Amino acid sequence: MPPTAVHAETFLHHIELQSPNPGALARFYGAAMDMRVETLEGGRLLCVGPSRRMLFADGPQQKMGFAAFACRDRDGLDDLRAHAQGADAPMVASPSPLFGPEAFAVRDPDGNIVVFGLAPENDPQPKGITGPLQHVTLGTSDVTAIEKFYTEKLGFLLSDRVFNEQGDLTTCFMRSNHEHHTLGCFRSPKVGIDHHSYEAGEWDRIRDWCDHFATKDIQLMWGPGRHGPGNNLFIFIADPDGNWIEVSAEIEIMRDRKVKHWPHGERTLNLWGRAILRS
Repeated sequence: MPPTAVHAETFLHHIELQSPNPGALARFYGAAMDMRVETLEGGRLLCVGPSRRMLFADGPQQKMGFAAFACRDRDGLDDLRAHAQGADAPMVASPSPLFGPEAFAVRDPDGNIVVFGLAPENDPQPKGITGPLQHVTLGTSDVTAIEKFYTEKLGFLLSDRVFNEQGDLTTCFMRSNHEHHTLGCFRSPKVGIDHHSYEAGEWDRIRDWCDHFATKDIQLMWGPGRHGPGNNLFIFIADPDGNWIEVSAEIEIMRDRKVKHWPHGERTLNLWGRAILRS
């Protein structure tokens, strides 16, 4: 297997969101997503739960500072760096305080920064509701360019694509391990982060998350439903800045199948009912 993100068994480790009021946003995530809130050197705020971590920093509303993926081991990380360098991916210094000096970062065609590193050996795992950070989805005006960047320069593999009636690519789902997607991309007037997702594991744990949100007086904005691509069950809420948060369950585990093509429509995004179409 060539040195790619999949070969390195890469998984989403943490995301930084920027906000005009990062303290309020961190407190929301601490309560809503059942995480401990900490202040890091330099003023960043960190929320930590079992296999989920979010960073918050000063900046514009609904802006992703970066998304950070962890590789299985140092060999996988080194191979992925060599692959990115050989493909002339635009390299930038890693902005993540949670990865060591071995980490590297790239900037995609829309300016999104994606970091690759190694999970700390002493990565804290506080108790809480099951829900590891699982995928991040981007909005873009050019899905083809984003797909080409992540597949060719970083070695993500395509799982599914969505086309409209005119034959235009409107959505793609890409993976960096055995799960259907760890990175997605929608054609959208909003460029940058579309949403990020936590994997509950099983349907009963979606119920547990909904009960938890109810205790915090947080209403669902979408769902429960089931996506076509990925076949995963889902619910969505929104944070105080308007960022979308998904809790998902039972996402498809990929073996060796061809890329599927789906029509652009509500039933592709939600087999059970209404959908939020980006374009």
